[in-house]
Amino acid sequence: MKLLSFFAGAALLTCGGSAYAGISESPVMPDVKWDAQSLIIDGERVMPVMGEIHYSRLPENEWRSSVRKMKEGGVTIIATYVFWNHIEQNEGVFNWSGNRNLRKFIEICKEEGMPVVLRVGPFCHGEVRNGGIPDWIFEKKIKTRSENPEFLDATEKLYRQIFTQLQGLQWKDGGPVMACQFDNEYRGHGSYLMKLKEIANSIGFDLPFYTRTGWPELKTPVPYGEMIPLYGDYADGFWERSIEPTAGNYYKAFNFKSFRSSTAIASEQLKDQKEKITSGDELYPYFTCELGGGMMGAYHRRPWIYPEDAYSLAVVKLGSGSNLLGYYMYHGGTNPESDIYLNEVQRSPATNYNDMPVKNYDFQAPLGEFGQTYPHYYTLRKLHLFMQDYGKTLAPMEATFPAPQDIAKGDDSHLRYSYRSAGDSGFVFVNNYERLQNLSDKKGIRFDLCGVKFPSKPMTIPAGTVCIFPVNMDGIKYATAQLIANRDGKIYLEQIPGVPTEIAVGKNILKNVKPKGTDKPVFGNIYLLTSDEASHLFLPAKETDALPSVKPTIIKTAEAGAPRKITIGLNKAAESPEDKDFENAAVYRISNLPAAEERENVLLRINYRGDVARLYCNGRLIADNFYNGRPMLMGLWRLPKDATELELRILPLQENMPVYFPEEADTTTGEEVYGVDIATILE
Repeated sequence: MKLLSFFAGAALLTCGGSAYAGISESPVMPDVKWDAQSLIIDGERVMPVMGEIHYSRLPENEWRSSVRKMKEGGVTIIATYVFWNHIEQNEGVFNWSGNRNLRKFIEICKEEGMPVVLRVGPFCHGEVRNGGIPDWIFEKKIKTRSENPEFLDATEKLYRQIFTQLQGLQWKDGGPVMACQFDNEYRGHGSYLMKLKEIANSIGFDLPFYTRTGWPELKTPVPYGEMIPLYGDYADGFWERSIEPTAGNYYKAFNFKSFRSSTAIASEQLKDQKEKITSGDELYPYFTCELGGGMMGAYHRRPWIYPEDAYSLAVVKLGSGSNLLGYYMYHGGTNPESDIYLNEVQRSPATNYNDMPVKNYDFQAPLGEFGQTYPHYYTLRKLHLFMQDYGKTLAPMEATFPAPQDIAKGDDSHLRYSYRSAGDSGFVFVNNYERLQNLSDKKGIRFDLCGVKFPSKPMTIPAGTVCIFPVNMDGIKYATAQLIANRDGKIYLEQIPGVPTEIAVGKNILKNVKPKGTDKPVFGNIYLLTSDEASHLFLPAKETDALPSVKPTIIKTAEAGAPRKITIGLNKAAESPEDKDFENAAVYRISNLPAAEERENVLLRINYRGDVARLYCNGRLIADNFYNGRPMLMGLWRLPKDATELELRILPLQENMPVYFPEEADTTTGEEVYGVDIATILE
């Protein structure tokens, strides 16, 4: 059973109603509006899930399967950057072919029934060289991200080119492009952002709404109603200068609070940030566009993100009043082929704060670099089902904060929770989790919402518990289980591990209820599921492709030479190795690869210890990895069909490196390959 989109019941359906699929000559698209609370589609409040995927960081033949996986994960809006230097590396020469073919990607989104938000720059960041602005702009010494006529003229040419890709694909034309974002993380005058919108509108951009990032605070505001500010938060950040485990203000993302922005994003540029948003922005609905679905690793800081990190962030944002969850990233990728490397580094002309991998942009996202599913793909999915089925009810509910909003890092003296309610119904949001902090069980807990006190006796909320309890919802007075979905008259709840399930229906109080699966109700039309069943609810069973019988082999062919000197770059972070450094790396030959016809959905997994690893095919760099304890991966189907072996080069770990490694990483000096094996993208 496919996931229902937030357009269910309107003209636009998940898999494309006739109007949306382009069959009708006169498409009638759902009316899109917004107010201070939420998006409103054809007069009905919705709570979308927006997932970031960078089309130019994926091969075009994988776009459709990637979009479908996102939809199956509960994403209802696609967001993507249009990186300027991916399409106009040389002035006046635009490349819209192959994995840069924006039009084809948008057409696929249309065919799959997925609305699109384009983030059109001119500055995007996205850990791309110069934030996406081409080198030739800097070579001409043009002042960027300003109302400088030269820069605006170049931007207009960019926007005109993007517009050629959108003909007939805007919302008003029956296409999927619903909105666009101007620039990114801009902190200057709102007049610059308005100038970008003016240029876009003059070219022909005519969309239901426009957005901007709500951080940092603008020097002067944008007139109300012109662009909705969207926010973000992360569990950790590669951009921190510190190499300590829990540096920065990321702990605040695990507290329910009325402040909708973050003081941790871009801290290497913005330094100490105050909890303040641009005046007037509080009048907009609370949406996010950069809720951390994972985190990249920079050379100097390599976080290991846990499934609980992303899930906790999402529940906290919902419980704090957010009515659109936008994940960055939801799908990882690989930097495309180019005449120059397209990764951010401290040696580049601009946006040179961190040294990022040359190719890898996996981001530890729910869907990784090769479309592989990570555990939080499934845990987040159950939350997305809830948003689809209960968004109309939840969206107008106000958030209240009975727990402190300023709980300090690691403070274990409070249960973190919030209420959202309207009238006599509501939800309790609970978060007894904080990244890398050992929070304890919280005992003697009862909640009091809408005149309902529950459970019947005080309960214990186990350490690590993140959940949502309903009050006066669908005939349920209260439940110490999480609402997941309401389909075909069946109400599905998830049993929260370690929490005795108590369900009050009418005069009945059912205690210590046990899951009976999706086929047998526990009471009336109420079904209780395990967490795994909830995460996979309505998801078609998929057969995992049989792995090839051939097993890759690896042989060391050269020892590493003397370690390189690790330098500190322009922005006071350790610099990554250059191409020449790998001439002195340990060298391995990987052979006995599966035949080309057996490589579909098969990952090569390299278990190793080292500083940086690079993988080459026929002398060409195809993958790289900053070691953080996890294996290096490569999608074998992306190799040339005639590829029979690969070369792996690894630089050794050194003593006292100015680098943050997670506790899972073995930082013993030197390098070592423990073995290579193969896996499927669904493992």
